[in-house]
Amino acid sequence: MDKSNSIPFELVASHPNKWHISELDRSISTMALPQSDLYCNPKNGFAAKAPAVLSALTLMGLPQAVDLQLSARVSVDFNSDYDAGALLVWSDERNWVKLCFEFSPDKEFMVVSVVTRSASDDSNSFTVPVSHIWLRISRMERLYAFHASTDGKIWKLIRAFTMGEDVSAHRVGFVAQAPVGNGCQVNFEDVSFSYTTLTELRDGS
Repeated sequence: MDKSNSIPFELVASHPNKWHISELDRSISTMALPQSDLYCNPKNGFAAKAPAVLSALTLMGLPQAVDLQLSARVSVDFNSDYDAGALLVWSDERNWVKLCFEFSPDKEFMVVSVVTRSASDDSNSFTVPVSHIWLRISRMERLYAFHASTDGKIWKLIRAFTMGEDVSAHRVGFVAQAPVGNGCQVNFEDVSFSYTTLTELRDGS
């Protein structure tokens, strides 16, 4: 990623050597591991010892505890149900959120959001006819907002929420998953990060 659009903090991979970062064209890519996911089943997730599935590839780092925006054009070579590339906000193993571009069981390309607080709240949004979309995470003090765009210009609000009062330990980054399949190629292009404030949630900006 070039200097004007670089991510100004260290990115740490859950699986070293699985991610490729190109500074020349501001892209990040990886191959999701077979049967890998980031999910805590709500059927039993509220139980104190219920295990969460944390096998998906992640690449994330710790930004300053200020307003920010992270966006990317996400494309996935979909093979199996729930294959996805996603943007991530991570607090700990029981509290995290992801904004996904995912292959649905109906064989559609879909924007999906997951907010996990002990258990995962899985919400489907809209479908698109092509295998790429722009995704964005914005933070405004304690408020997070997920947006998606089909052209990288006009942004549709997916959901707004909070992950608690203290954002100082919240990491942000990228996810690649293939929960039931043998893996898929995931590309994050036009990656952009800035310490800026999104002023309007619903006006397309």
